[in-house]
Amino acid sequence: MIEKNYGIIGRSLSHSLSPFLHNYWFTKYRVKAKYSLIEIEPNEIGSIILRIKKKELQGINVTVPYKQAVIPYLDSIINEAKSTQSVNTISLNEEGKVIGDNTDVYGLEQSFVNKLVTQNLKQKKILVLGAGGVTFSVVYALKNKGANQIIVSNRTLEKAENVKRMFPFIELLDWKNIEDGLEKIDIIINATSLGLKGGEDFKQEFKNTKTNLIYYDVIYNPIETKLIKKFKKKGIQTFNGLEMFIYQAQKSFFLWNKIMPELDEKLKESMVLKLK
Repeated sequence: MIEKNYGIIGRSLSHSLSPFLHNYWFTKYRVKAKYSLIEIEPNEIGSIILRIKKKELQGINVTVPYKQAVIPYLDSIINEAKSTQSVNTISLNEEGKVIGDNTDVYGLEQSFVNKLVTQNLKQKKILVLGAGGVTFSVVYALKNKGANQIIVSNRTLEKAENVKRMFPFIELLDWKNIEDGLEKIDIIINATSLGLKGGEDFKQEFKNTKTNLIYYDVIYNPIETKLIKKFKKKGIQTFNGLEMFIYQAQKSFFLWNKIMPELDEKLKESMVLKLK
């Protein structure tokens, strides 16, 4: 008998492996619960939050394009969600308040930032592509590790300006000028949906990059985006978003169930197979 209900809200969720991952852990740890995809329009956010208050849903994850749009509907935001103004995990606390948290920062740190142990991030020039909810988490995580040369570029300048209001130390770069000065960039992070399975891709060529460039893509489906394939052919070190996805889900699962699920190899192998 299913006793708890969880899900992820967003748009175009068919690519998401969140149900597979959380339902795998529910089975492994004998939690009587199920996790579903919940595709909604902006005007339906309020009704979803009401379902949490009524305990019809015990918790939800939030993805594009609602990581900031949900905030006005919540009773409060805490921890990294407050620092980034970006929410990806929502639950009901013991006082019946709907609380927004952020596990993307944890996911990014565990999957990527903490692996840059040989890098002095203070001396690295980092280009972040995109200005959605996850970009706020990316900039926050990088700043926490000492990075102070961060450039943000987005297709819509207004959204990039929102990131700068939150983090005044960053520089902004016009989207059409991304290719200018690439030879000075040490790390590129794609925090856009460009390259996502079934979606649009970059029109830029990214030709004049450093040979020792590091490229990180928050996208995990497909396992290798066209840009990752292109950089790999040039011998550039690349990372995809699968580990970030798993780590952020791990922390969400813990927040909801007070169980820290193990990231076993069988799980990782199963997810890679699903993405092939």
